[in-house]
Amino acid sequence: MDAVCMVMTAVGSEAAAEMLAQQLVEARLAACVQVMPVKSFYVWQGESRKDAELLLLIKTRAALYAQVEAFIITRHPYETPEILQVPVTAGANAYLQWLGAATQGAGDQAL
Repeated sequence: MDAVCMVMTAVGSEAAAEMLAQQLVEARLAACVQVMPVKSFYVWQGESRKDAELLLLIKTRAALYAQVEAFIITRHPYETPEILQVPVTAGANAYLQWLGAATQGAGDQAL
């Protein structure tokens, strides 16, 4: 079974979150994308910020990470988007098999 991972990114609007999630799944780069509201605290360009964002948890195969990253970068509204890969070290076998099947053929479509 292929290694799997979760990729995290955050956007500032529900429309951007839904568009990115849908496109990732349709491109078979993600088996599932969960979107949840979060409040982010950070420093950007020397200024302390607090923003409401939507966090996307993207479930995919580790072998697809580079394609997922490139896909996000070309579509993300932020100048410097958060894109983090989190390795998955274990999971329910049936879910991991589904994830692998749901992402087969990824990369056949143009980024």
